[in-house]
Amino acid sequence: MSLKTKRKLDSLTISEGNNNKDGIDLFVNAPPDGSDDDDDDSTDSEESEYSGLEDEPDTTDDDSEEGEETENSDPDTDQETDGSEDSDIILRKVNRHEPETQVQSDEEVEENGLRKDRKEKENIQKAKEKTKKGKEKAKKGTKSIEGSSSQKSGNDTEEKNEELNEYAQDSSDEEDIRNTVGNIPMEWYGEYAHIGYNLEGGKIIKPKRADEVDEFLNKMDNPDYWRTVKDKMTGQDVILSKEDAEMIQRMEKGKFPDAAYDPYEPWVDFFTHEKMIHPVTNRPEHKRSFIPSKWEKLKVGQLVHAIKMGWIKPKKPTTEEDEQPKYYDIWGKDDESAINKRFTQHIPAPKMALPGHEESYNPPPEYLLTEEEELAWKETDPEDRRRNFLPKKYSSLRQVPAYPRFINERFERCLDLYLCPRQRKMRMNVNPEDLIPKLPKPKDLQPFPTTQSIIYEGHSGLVRCISIDPKGQWMASGSDDHSVKLWEVSTGRCLNTVHIGGTVKSLAWNPNPALCLVSVCVEKAVILLNPGLGDKVVITATDNMLTSYQSASEEEENSGLPTTWEDCEEEESMHGCRVRITHPKDVSQVTWHGKGDYFATVMPNAESMSVMIHQLSKRRSQAPFSKSKGMVQKVLFHPTRPFLFVATQRYVRVYNLTKQELTKKLMTNCRWVSSMAVHPGGDNVIVGSYDARLSWFDMDLSTKPYQTLRHHKKALRQVCYHSRYPLFASASDDGTVIVCHGMVYNDLLQNPLIVPVKILRGHKISKDLGVLDCQFHPTQPWILTSGADNTIRLFT
Repeated sequence: MSLKTKRKLDSLTISEGNNNKDGIDLFVNAPPDGSDDDDDDSTDSEESEYSGLEDEPDTTDDDSEEGEETENSDPDTDQETDGSEDSDIILRKVNRHEPETQVQSDEEVEENGLRKDRKEKENIQKAKEKTKKGKEKAKKGTKSIEGSSSQKSGNDTEEKNEELNEYAQDSSDEEDIRNTVGNIPMEWYGEYAHIGYNLEGGKIIKPKRADEVDEFLNKMDNPDYWRTVKDKMTGQDVILSKEDAEMIQRMEKGKFPDAAYDPYEPWVDFFTHEKMIHPVTNRPEHKRSFIPSKWEKLKVGQLVHAIKMGWIKPKKPTTEEDEQPKYYDIWGKDDESAINKRFTQHIPAPKMALPGHEESYNPPPEYLLTEEEELAWKETDPEDRRRNFLPKKYSSLRQVPAYPRFINERFERCLDLYLCPRQRKMRMNVNPEDLIPKLPKPKDLQPFPTTQSIIYEGHSGLVRCISIDPKGQWMASGSDDHSVKLWEVSTGRCLNTVHIGGTVKSLAWNPNPALCLVSVCVEKAVILLNPGLGDKVVITATDNMLTSYQSASEEEENSGLPTTWEDCEEEESMHGCRVRITHPKDVSQVTWHGKGDYFATVMPNAESMSVMIHQLSKRRSQAPFSKSKGMVQKVLFHPTRPFLFVATQRYVRVYNLTKQELTKKLMTNCRWVSSMAVHPGGDNVIVGSYDARLSWFDMDLSTKPYQTLRHHKKALRQVCYHSRYPLFASASDDGTVIVCHGMVYNDLLQNPLIVPVKILRGHKISKDLGVLDCQFHPTQPWILTSGADNTIRLFT
């Protein structure tokens, strides 16, 4: 009775929970009205997720258990009876609602009866399915209600246990999965305190690391130390199992990881040699195998188009020779035989020279020898003869006799083929354009002089030399008409003409802007000239400097020196001449030191005294060399160091004046040096020669020319550098001046860049002489040239 009352109470609670006014019993089938109770069912709540029947203690006796079993078995029987009753009710309803029909034929009655039977069966089936659904929902409701009370009481304890034992049963695999950093190098987390992130995005803190002492103690005390490895993902120690250790040991020995693996297990021949009646796979072919493929059609169309366009060459048809089987010796050696090597390394013999006109039966008269030439030919040894036969002339081809030396020549040819060694000459197919260095375009290297601007006319003889003052405003020129003219550069106006009384071979303006002084070479003397141009203060200061040491110089008697310093006469001083320095031989060049106090002169025929160095402030002269090492052509001072460049006919020697020793000897590879210039940096030198060569020397690189230019057709007369711009120029007797871009880099690892940019023409060639001198403007990218046509030209 207690169990029955309990079920009634449960049914009441279910009806109240479902808000059902009728209070339907859970053990009775749902009403067959076709309505679905899924939407109104609220028994599947959060508390009914776990039924609680498994955790409920057994409080009933065995008899009550048996009673429950009998009671639990009743609903099945009730279900069957209820299902039959419901089907009877449905049949009655169907019979009730049948429409009244008129009198029909027997066939129509039979058809209607069959239709009714079908409908009745379908309705019965639907009713059974609905009753089953209702009973299943009722069972779920009872389980959730009976376990709700026990679930509430046990939830608190279970939640506490879950909080305590959350990581108690985690394995190392789950820890690997918990670290969500992915397959990345764990060294990226070396600087951080965490090693990754868990599934919730929180940081996973690194475990504490043991020091060396703890590691040593662990190694001594822990028997599993030898099979303990550190997991990079979690930083924890993992002990390998016995199977893993054995697997690693087998892999170290080169064996298979699995000891049970048999690599030589017997082969099971699935396709036997016996002929089978049925196929191995009897699956019917797919429908698409019978339908032509659209993509294959497109591919074939592309291939056909490529064949028509010639992009794809079709395979050549096979011939009968190709179809014949080819045999080879399977037991033969893989190495090639000597005969095959001989054929592969065969070098064809050189062909015989074709016969010339002299071997003709009717040669031209110039090929026939005279009697004297025939006697000379017969007297010479056969080995020294230029030809092995005597040319003869016949009127017709049928009169030509047999050649007596035919057998000898054939024998000699056979000896050459048999005995003479052959050599294959490998010819390299090189594009000539690849050998030419890639240089920048000249328009990218501007500014440089391109056009002729001013022509300075006034000299009646060859203008051999020109010089520009340090500021670039004035210019001095020397000519064969025994005069020195002073010009204004910007206007081309001749300001003064000084008659020297001899051919001016060289002149140089003092580089010191505080002095207004020009040195002029005239035969055996060097005249210091004050042009009187520019600032008057500078002019007077120059005169005072020249006269201040007059008394001191007169007291000192330098009878032992070959040079003499003397003041010019009054008539000469009226024209600007101040001091005359007399030399024993003709002076060909004068050059100033950068500071303007020292200047050097060259006397090519003076042997040991070919180079003289003079000091202006003290009026002293000295010969730095005691012996002559060649005919000196040019002398230059280093712009910053105490070096002296001395150019002889074939060499350029660099002397250190302070140490009085030879520093370098540059090999010019020229026959006769004509001119020389030193770069403002002091590490590069250009040398011009009479054999139309210009050599660039990089003194830090080598004593041989870094680059040699052969742009001119005739002898070079002068070369010069620009003091500010990366330019240098060369003047030649062919009437041209070639301006080149010469960039010198501060980086010693980078070689200088040399690019010819412009050829300047304008001077006329007179008496096989062209341009005799060229000088750059000190501040502007201009160049002034003097030539044999008695003119001076300015190119800007």
